[in-house]
Amino acid sequence: MILYLHGFRSSPKSHKATLLAGALRERGLEGEWIAPQLPASPRRAIELADYLIEQARTTRGMEPGKDLAIMGSSLGGYYATCLAERWKCRAIVLNPVVYAARDLATQVGEHTMYHSDDPFVFLPEYVDELAEMAVGRPAHPERYYLLAAKGDEVLDWREMADWFSGCQGRILEGGDHGLSDFEQWLPEVLAFALPAS
Repeated sequence: MILYLHGFRSSPKSHKATLLAGALRERGLEGEWIAPQLPASPRRAIELADYLIEQARTTRGMEPGKDLAIMGSSLGGYYATCLAERWKCRAIVLNPVVYAARDLATQVGEHTMYHSDDPFVFLPEYVDELAEMAVGRPAHPERYYLLAAKGDEVLDWREMADWFSGCQGRILEGGDHGLSDFEQWLPEVLAFALPAS
């Protein structure tokens, strides 16, 4: 199962999520794909992800250490890291936020979503929630795949490369925060996410 966690202001309708869903559908694996709309509260986002993982365990016999890969983009990459350390599963992090409380403190206030005009508010206490859920560097780097673009206009790729040192993946020359060339890396990402396929 792949659990996809989108980034700040994003949604399951993002370019990367849409490409991934299509690739899994082509392989006949659409039932192995979950991409929820995450709430603005980081605590509630993690609770939702935990619930979905637990539900897959109890209803389908999914074993997280063997059958689960959590994929996250930007803020979703931070969430994926927190969850992968807890569930001891594979994680694919795409231009991930590394220091979430620091970076998201600048985003407190009202926003609209990228893929709709729906408004949402990022509250000051959400920064505290990000700080409280922080985990250390990956305990098992071999369970991680990092895709980071040097051309990321939002986050510093050097922080990603340092934090995920020893992990599999690629540091891309150029590129952008949204990984607009993600389709090129999709086969490699899926090979890591679905090693048995």
